[in-house]
Amino acid sequence: MNKQELIGEIADQAGLSRSDASRAVETMLEVITDTLKRGDEVRLVGFGNFSVTERKASTGRNPRTGEPMQIKASMQPKFRPGKVLKDAVQK
Repeated sequence: MNKQELIGEIADQAGLSRSDASRAVETMLEVITDTLKRGDEVRLVGFGNFSVTERKASTGRNPRTGEPMQIKASMQPKFRPGKVLKDAVQK
């Protein structure tokens, strides 16, 4: 399911217009993104947690030349599913 299909499904199930559902989805994604950019966590009880973790700098290899190269430290988004979501997927 892509974003447009998700918007359509939300519109159908919630009885919203596609534009209202689209605005809600876009706003939710912006809020989650902005919260993670600040270094905070988003907890959706039962669904899961969005957070940011630091990936340390490391040495890798250039796949074309095989030469060692330095990979910079970076912040990576992370999602941990909640128990309700895990259980729902198992059924």
